[in-house]
Formats: sequence, structure tokens, C-alpha cells
Amino acid sequence: MIKALSEDLRNKISAGEVVERPASVVKELIENSLDAGATEISIVVEKGGHQTIQVRDNGSGMSPEQLPSSVLRYHTSKIATLDDLFSITTLGFRGEALASIASVSEMLILSSNGTGEGAELPIVDGKPGEIQPAAEIGGTEITIRNLFYNTPARKKFLKTPRTELRKIVDVVRRFGLAFPEVSFKLVSDNRDIFHVKTENLEDRIDNLLDPTYSRNLLPISLVKGDYAFSGFVGNLNLVRSRPGEQYLFLNRRFIKDRLMNTAVYGAYESLVKRGEYPFFVINLILPTDQVDVNVHPMKTEVRFKDEWRVFHVLKAGVKDALRSVLDTVPGFNQSFEQTSRPSFGDTPFPGQNFRSPAETIPTNPNQGNMDFSTSRPAHQNLERAKDYASRLAESPTESPETISTEHIWQIHKKYIVSEINSGLVIIDQHVAHERVLYEEAIKAFESTSMASQTMLFPEVLEFSPDDFDGLLDVLPYLEKIGFRIKKQDETSIRIDAIPSEMALGNERAVIREILDNFLKEQKQYSSFQEGLAAMFACKAAIKAGDALTREEMQELVNRLFATEHPYYCPHGRPIIVQMSLDELDGRFERH
Repeated sequence: MIKALSEDLRNKISAGEVVERPASVVKELIENSLDAGATEISIVVEKGGHQTIQVRDNGSGMSPEQLPSSVLRYHTSKIATLDDLFSITTLGFRGEALASIASVSEMLILSSNGTGEGAELPIVDGKPGEIQPAAEIGGTEITIRNLFYNTPARKKFLKTPRTELRKIVDVVRRFGLAFPEVSFKLVSDNRDIFHVKTENLEDRIDNLLDPTYSRNLLPISLVKGDYAFSGFVGNLNLVRSRPGEQYLFLNRRFIKDRLMNTAVYGAYESLVKRGEYPFFVINLILPTDQVDVNVHPMKTEVRFKDEWRVFHVLKAGVKDALRSVLDTVPGFNQSFEQTSRPSFGDTPFPGQNFRSPAETIPTNPNQGNMDFSTSRPAHQNLERAKDYASRLAESPTESPETISTEHIWQIHKKYIVSEINSGLVIIDQHVAHERVLYEEAIKAFESTSMASQTMLFPEVLEFSPDDFDGLLDVLPYLEKIGFRIKKQDETSIRIDAIPSEMALGNERAVIREILDNFLKEQKQYSSFQEGLAAMFACKAAIKAGDALTREEMQELVNRLFATEHPYYCPHGRPIIVQMSLDELDGRFERH
């Protein structure tokens, strides 16, 4: 029998689309504040939003008569006719948010609109109570308590307060970057997460992310017909190994669009490799009739009337912003080009390995957010290295013990060459040291800590609030691999000592990479400890170009063959290449 759903049930179903978690509530309330013309917005949360969410603004406010209508579905002041739906200039417009939130929480609205008096309205289970007079607050304050208290199945799927707080920080940061002229304050459990005043976008990026970011920004300013793109992209110092610092706005609305992200990645394709994500904050200003934002209740997905035109203009704009980086790329000497190596118009940035087309950012929009950690080339490399290692280990005349460290040389400050009974071996010094450090780090996690070297001048590192929370979780692992770290204040640490195997000056990059690895959602390794050990080993190992003394080479070779797997590095690259006497004789036609 077909029958109408009750209004309460309709609202709870709608809430499933609009209110996914506490961060969704914060998003909807901030959108209402910004639409009301607020220039100061304060957000207070308790227990990651599980217990309390309060958003207060200094916007236009509401009269007492309007308060009951504000929590009814499909009641809004932002659109009135069908034509308005195709020229939306506000962040909200559906008239669903407050009704949906009220249906799954206990809500209290306090508002005044400049008439000299205020009013408050309690809402329980979606039903408005009695309007009460209240003090004038010069705006609106909405308090949400006990989210999902009447839908226990939804409440059960909430993450821990710390995880939910990170999501809230992400949401507030997005609005902070989209509206640098607006003051935002976020307080969690009586602790200030951040408080930013009216400022320019460059300063806002520093204050919401990291105080070093502004030194690494490249501006975008592009007008093409009726399109106008503005913002910043990061140089190579801001490339991270996890996504999350890619901020794309459409008419100042944060959006998620795989094709537009791919346009930006495409501009970086000769500068970054797979699994690397450049930083950007870009606002696309398009005529309202060129886009449809009424695609999903969350309003983060949009449709472009001519998406490929936007794609190409955006890619060209980012490439132009990166021109200063691309211009520093040295010319590629064709005389050294291998026949198996493809040629590119753009050449690799100094200090970066040459990358084949299979290793660059994909141009297929469907691949934009793929996890490249299990890409085919890497898998093939690993299998090939393991196969080679097994064959090498099976031959009794080529066992590690036969490698002579008496006759040992360094070639091009990159490879170590030594003779063996049946020919010679060539060892990649970086990946050899990487394997040594990787196994030592794994052992350190299980037993005693690695050795440290005390820094003459301790270094202070600052982090964004949510990154700092993640850092506190990985501190025990950092101490195991040789770091000695003290908490300086709520967002910074002091490094007193670093691992003895690591070069000075590398600590910021290593800790940042460890943090990225910890917060990365995709799983590249079988455990977090393995991923952390592999990353630390890669960053701390000696590099191609480092000169080694004879004693250092001998020690490295001896330590390499004391490891469990001396033939391939943690990432699957081969460490040793062997050339037999038979092969040498054949090359010189000695038969």
C-alpha cells in the first residue's frame, strides 16, 4: 500500500544527504553566515562536534517572526523563482540545511536583525518550540547539541572526536581560504585551533596552513573572455606525497572536480611524479549561467557548460604561473640520450630523476584520484628485482661472501663497483643505503631505538593545528628512529636530536614526509611502520652525487650484505647489477 511519508521522516531522509558528519553541519551553518553578509564568524565545538557545535556571526540576522520558517524544508530567502535557480549567487539556496540538521539534533537559534531586540527559538526533533525574547547579539548564533541522538545507526558511524575535529578544521580552512576578508575563529574543547583576521590571501595561506608557504607561492591571475581565474600554486617545495592541499573554488564555493584537478596536475607533469600532489588555491570566476551547482545536496559537485574549455584555460593559466620554475630547467643533452628513453619537450627539474610518460600525472580525468601506489610499472620492477635476486642468490659462485671490498671504486659519485669471483658487481649507493636504513628502522620499532646525534642549535618547526595533532600520534615512532623532540607550544615542536645516519638540514623534509605518510588514506605498505621506515630510509640515505671514501664504501657494502634482502630496495628497485666474466669476454669478442 502506497502512503505519504511523514514530514519528520522526510526530514530525516533528507538529513542523510545533507548531514553526513559534524563537519557537514559546520559547513552548512558557515554558508548561511556568509550569505547573511557576516564579516566575523566564530565556531565552537566540543568532542569533535559529537556533543556541541556552535556557529555565531555578525550577519544581517533574522526577525523573531522569521525564526520558525528558517527550520522548515524548502523555506529560503535566497531564491524565489525558477529563473533564480540558473543564476545562483549565494552559497546556499535549497532551503534544506536547517530543517535537516534540526531533525537529527537539539537546536537553539538566537538572532537579532538590528531592531534593538533579539529572539531565541529552541527546536527539538525538528519541531520548533516557543519563541522567547533575548538580548540583541548583532547577528545569529546557532547551537547544535547531541547530533544524531535520535538516529543511533547514524551516530554509530561517527569517527573518534579527534578524526571528526580534523574534518571540521578542513571545512573551516576551506572557507577561510575562499573568504580571506572574513575573520574566522575556531575553538575546540576550550582550545583555540586558529583565529584569523581580515587579511590578504597570501597571509591567510600562511596562517591556516604553514608560515613557510608564502615563500613558495606562485600567483595566478588570468582573464580569458568571460572567465577569470586567480589564486596561487605552490612551487616544488610544496609538493606532498598525499592529497589534501588542493583547494579549488568556483565563484568562491569549494568544489571537488577530478577533471579540473587533472588540469592543474597536467601543468606540473614534467616536474612531479606519480603519487605527488602540488599545492594550489585557485578560484574560478565563471558566469552563473555557465555552471550548474544544483547537482547534489552537498553542493561540492558541479557541472560546467563547457568543461573542456575551462580545463584548457585552467591548465594554460597554471603553466604560465609555473613558467619561472620551468625556465630554470636545464637543456637536455641529446648525446647522452638512451635509445630506450623517450624524449620530452620539458626536461626534468634539477635533482629529479627523468620520468617516463607512464610515470607522469594522468591526462585521463577518470584517473585523477587513483592510488598509484600499486601501479603496474612499480609492480613489474619489484617482481623483476625479486626474480633477479633469487637467481643471483641461487648461484654458489656469486654469493655475497665472494664480493671483494679490497678492490672497490665509486663511479660518477653514484655507483660502487667491485669484483667478484665470476666478474663484477655494480651497486647503487643510494638504494643500498636505503635498504640498510629500512631494516634498521624496522628493528628499532620492535626493540631498541636507533642512535641519535644532538643538534648544536635545536630547530623549531611549526605545523597547522590538524597536522600537529597527527604529529603527536607519530612522535613515539620518530623517537624510535633517533629523533629527540619536545613540544614547544600548541602548534610547534623543538628538535633537539636527529638520527645519526641522517644529514643535518633534512629534518623538516623527513618529518613532513612521515606526517604525510601517516595521514595518507591510501595504503601503500602492509603496515604504517613499514611505510614510515621506507620513507625515512629514502630521505636519510646517501644520495647520488655524494662522494664516498674507500672505507665508507667498504662499510656500506658490508652492511648491505648483512641485511635480509640485499638485492632490492623497499620500493622494489634493484640494488645490484652483475656482469659475469662470460659477458665481459663476449663484449670484447674473446671466445
